[in-house]
Amino acid sequence: QRYEAAAREAEAKKAEEEEAEEPEPPRNFTQRQLLHFDGTKDERLGDDKPIYLSLNGTVFDCSMGRDFYGPGGPYAMFAGHECGVSLAKMDFDKTYIDDLAGVSKLNFGEKNTLDEWIEKFTHFKPYPIVGRLVTDDMLPSSDRVLSSEELAKSDGTGAVPDGYATAPIYLGAGGKVYDVSFGGVGFYGAGGGYNRFAGKDASRALAKMSFDPADTADPDVSNLTEKERKVLDDWVKTFESKKNYPIVGRLK
Repeated sequence: QRYEAAAREAEAKKAEEEEAEEPEPPRNFTQRQLLHFDGTKDERLGDDKPIYLSLNGTVFDCSMGRDFYGPGGPYAMFAGHECGVSLAKMDFDKTYIDDLAGVSKLNFGEKNTLDEWIEKFTHFKPYPIVGRLVTDDMLPSSDRVLSSEELAKSDGTGAVPDGYATAPIYLGAGGKVYDVSFGGVGFYGAGGGYNRFAGKDASRALAKMSFDPADTADPDVSNLTEKERKVLDDWVKTFESKKNYPIVGRLK
């Protein structure tokens, strides 16, 4: 039994290492997640964070332009934010920061200016596109209740909603439903080491650190050991505090 647990942990670690070596596929960003990528020093890792910014919902990696968008640069205020309206109006105060909805209210000249910025970022720099910004008002309610059948429909293979970079991937854990397409596509999407949990209540499997299909199929957590309950709590904390996956519902 100890050997099996060690083997499961080794497989999980291997999946994480393989994921770290591969480029991250296009992902969805919440506003809170995007804020992290402001080019400042990562206190935990000691390295400079990447610099991401959003133009009309398209998130670009502007790390190559650190002199412009990084700390101390003339455009540093835009790092980690939606700045389409600000750049369209060439406004450098905070009035229009994170105003994605305001793009639809731009006049003809301002819209052309925004299109020129997007063209510049896409073709002339070019800065890599890393995903899409999904604002809080575009997310499903965290209070809605989802059945197992409804959960299964969002396993990453469905249609991509307007404004998203990739299809939602729902994962249930500890009574809540998380959309792990917001940064976890490489893990939970097709070909990922944890894809078997996509569209499922993975509470029991995560608690037991188990890839056994029987544990994935059975969401019952009533007979977990104290140690297993702590493991599940740690997963939930990681989802909410470290990964910042949005909560998109609760399990029925």
